[in-house]
Amino acid sequence: MSSAPLAAGFARYAVYFAPERGSALAELANAWLGWDPQSGIETAAPALDPLLAKERTRLIRTATRYGFHATIKAPFRLAEGVDAAALDAAVTAFAAAQARFEIPALSVQSLHGFLALRPAAPCAPLDALAARTVEALNPLGAPLSEAELARRRQSRLSERQDALMLRWGYPYVFEEFNFHMTLTERLADAELAVIQTALAELFAPALAAPVPVEALCVFGDPGAGERFRLLKRYALQG
Repeated sequence: MSSAPLAAGFARYAVYFAPERGSALAELANAWLGWDPQSGIETAAPALDPLLAKERTRLIRTATRYGFHATIKAPFRLAEGVDAAALDAAVTAFAAAQARFEIPALSVQSLHGFLALRPAAPCAPLDALAARTVEALNPLGAPLSEAELARRRQSRLSERQDALMLRWGYPYVFEEFNFHMTLTERLADAELAVIQTALAELFAPALAAPVPVEALCVFGDPGAGERFRLLKRYALQG
């Protein structure tokens, strides 16, 4: 874990889970998405079956911008009076008090029509970590703007999701939280099953063992549609 200060100057910051660089999961996922958010370098595609090779550019169009990750605290602008150093200190202190654990297994699943890696069974420590992260770090984020609220509401939020968004800056927290590591765009029903099968085969070697959750990561959004960067890892030490 780096002791360097957290880089300033990003339009937004986010707290994500991302597997350790060099792990089988990180290497394969970064290759699939064509982007290593930690190094900031484009990656070569892995060996793919003909279907995935043909459709890959379309499938990863949005996911490649964000880098391979699972959202713990969604991207946010820093609140007035909060800078990158304050965020760095807060995440450092928070992570130091959190225990490490494992996700017993991940699998390729459909979530609202897009494909993602998700826990094969409920993982209570994961849900609890996400909830604690949102609660602890929420004061560091600026309230959503009217434009941000309007954009979120295009997703036809439930009344509860809208209330969570207004209170916590994101509609998919607490009981609405669904840990997922996005692999594709939203897919048509006719192609969903065949692409899910192909991706399950592609990722099978990286999913043979439990996934350790040993750190939280702060990602930075440069803005203007540029790709997110993994800025710093914070070890869980509780």
